[in-house]
Amino acid sequence: MTPITASFRQARPQQLAEALQSARNYTLRLFDCLAHAGYDVAARVPHIATINPPLWELGHTAWFAEWFVLRQAASSHPADAVGHSLLTRGDDWFDSNTVAHRSRWTLDLPNTGSLKTYCNEVLDRVVDKLSREASVDEALYPYRLVLAHEDMHGEALLYAMQVLGVQAPAELMRDSAAAVAPREIAYPGGTIRLGGAQDSGFVFDNEKMAHPCYVPPFAVDAGLVTNEQFAQFVADGGYQRAGYWSQAGQAWLMRQERSAPRYWQRDGGRWLASRFGRLQTLDPHEAVRHVSLYEAQAYCMWAGRRLPTEAEWEYAALSGQPGFSWGQLWEWTASPFEPYPGFEAGPYREYSAPSFMTHQVLRGASFATPSRFGSARFRNFYLPERDDIFAGFRTCAY
Repeated sequence: MTPITASFRQARPQQLAEALQSARNYTLRLFDCLAHAGYDVAARVPHIATINPPLWELGHTAWFAEWFVLRQAASSHPADAVGHSLLTRGDDWFDSNTVAHRSRWTLDLPNTGSLKTYCNEVLDRVVDKLSREASVDEALYPYRLVLAHEDMHGEALLYAMQVLGVQAPAELMRDSAAAVAPREIAYPGGTIRLGGAQDSGFVFDNEKMAHPCYVPPFAVDAGLVTNEQFAQFVADGGYQRAGYWSQAGQAWLMRQERSAPRYWQRDGGRWLASRFGRLQTLDPHEAVRHVSLYEAQAYCMWAGRRLPTEAEWEYAALSGQPGFSWGQLWEWTASPFEPYPGFEAGPYREYSAPSFMTHQVLRGASFATPSRFGSARFRNFYLPERDDIFAGFRTCAY
């Protein structure tokens, strides 16, 4: 299980100040790695739909903190802007709601030195303002929001480094968890309280409102599907047999012309995997990663299994029953990303609502997720075809 200490959701001012500095240091360290590899400016970064130019990403994270903390914006809507950015054209450059993804490659952004100065100035002002805040949830909400936002963008920078083949510093990542012995855990089912508590701490809008949910009895793998197990599916012609794939999965497979997971390469009788630009022998006991929802579904069909629903996953993770291991990789679930009953968009209005019904829920965390972020109630969500993220899956019995 992911070690969860000093969760950002309940962090008090001093903890938040330290975490905000840590998150910014992490962002800058990853940016410098990309810059050293020649990917700092947009002109050197290929246009890929799943990543941003690093210089834009750097400015955006600082601008987001400025918007919600220093400018005290009530929401992410442009009409709720308060005052002006420290950068003359900050809103024109870094508002992800108004700056289309493709246009981020053609913006006339400040140079790296100027943007780093801006990042430092914003952080200094945020921490100073935080030191005068009351230690109550309402006052601390925007600080927790910008911390969560930067943590998520930090992991996204690592996705970009994997896609671009840029080596990531070993000290910036936790090792993947040890493989769990293959076994199944049975749960009796029952009614659980699905979603985040609204009485204290930080809660993402898509975790609201907490509500009762009946979960029938089920049996689920204690750990994630391993490379060795997935290789058996590959060897059995899993990518060539249309019967294992959904209609959407078949369409995706035809576009990809894939015969194994992304980043796998055959070397005689063994598999190699590309990890941040370096080929290494695939560890058979490690959880398979960089698989899309479609690949996870096809494996389940081949194995006569299924993916767990997000309610089953949350039930197992919070049951207190020993053996259910999570936190080494994000895990695809069988659940489309839908609003819970009573959903209302939070101040960051575009965080959840635009992705409902097109994205799929993932649960858990990855080796690249800060421990302060880990939560068994957190609902991650991505498009089904995403295979650049650090995601795997576990299976359930029918």
